[in-house]
Amino acid sequence: MIDDVLAQYPATLCNWKVTPLGSHGGFSGARLWRVDGLAGAFCLKGWPTSVVDRQRLAEVHRLMLVAGDRGLAFVPHVVPTRTGKTFVREAGRFWDVTTWLPGHADFRERPETPRLAAACRALAQLHLAWADQEPGQAPCPAVQRRLETHRRWTSLLDNGWKPNIPESDPVAPLAERAWLLLREMAPSLPDRLAPWLAKPLPVQPCLCDVWHDHVLFRGDEVTGLIDYGSVKQDHVAVDLARLLGSLVGDDQTLRAAALQAYQESHALSVEEKRLVDDLDQTGTILGAANWLMWLYHDQRAYEDRTAVAARLDTLVKRIGEW
Repeated sequence: MIDDVLAQYPATLCNWKVTPLGSHGGFSGARLWRVDGLAGAFCLKGWPTSVVDRQRLAEVHRLMLVAGDRGLAFVPHVVPTRTGKTFVREAGRFWDVTTWLPGHADFRERPETPRLAAACRALAQLHLAWADQEPGQAPCPAVQRRLETHRRWTSLLDNGWKPNIPESDPVAPLAERAWLLLREMAPSLPDRLAPWLAKPLPVQPCLCDVWHDHVLFRGDEVTGLIDYGSVKQDHVAVDLARLLGSLVGDDQTLRAAALQAYQESHALSVEEKRLVDDLDQTGTILGAANWLMWLYHDQRAYEDRTAVAARLDTLVKRIGEW
């Protein structure tokens, strides 16, 4: 299967060393391989058709190419096939090949202000590169998504649903804790979010899932912003909320330094900075709600429940401090 995919790419990608990476810590069902050869290293990704379709993947690739054309070396370059396409379909998946970016997602090992500032400057540069790509004005889409999640959560509870958590599940202790916290914290979220629906704001393409493991460093330099599968039109605050919540949590000193670095390239109003905080905190709470619904209502299967537990642990710890 892998040989059949790579055969559709330039000859330099064929008959190379191919290393399977599995899901590489992700939960979308995508599969990754590292492909090494004389021309360097590349990443082969198999996207589930349930996650992307042709039109969406083509748009993701177009935006990545726009960023690369505007000089952002930390954005992976999409490698075209022999026929000039940016992806192929094989064995029930869409496949693409991008350059393998150097560096490591190791901010938690060295949570230093210069590295945080570098991550925020890189994010601002990406936002600026995409600022002219179908810009518009609209109520923040991330707010609308959070309210929809809250409506689903509330509807399930109103109909008597409660997660049935097996004691043998590695996620069980965290799921039980999340359930208790959500019963306390979730009801107030609509009052916090609803006022944003009356405020049209600038929208443009945003990553919408930029977090710790998607930011690569070499020393203090950001060498990669990776994984563009969640790109959609939104307000830039959604990316800042996700990034800051993941990297520095509620450390107000580091959050202030991060926003200052971002604003060296991309100005934010006082209102937009408040939106960052609102999206971060409501997204953390509703992130925990999503995990409970996915696991115990939708019965989604995850091959690594320990990794799921680690993700939920991060959310529960933050919520428990509020």
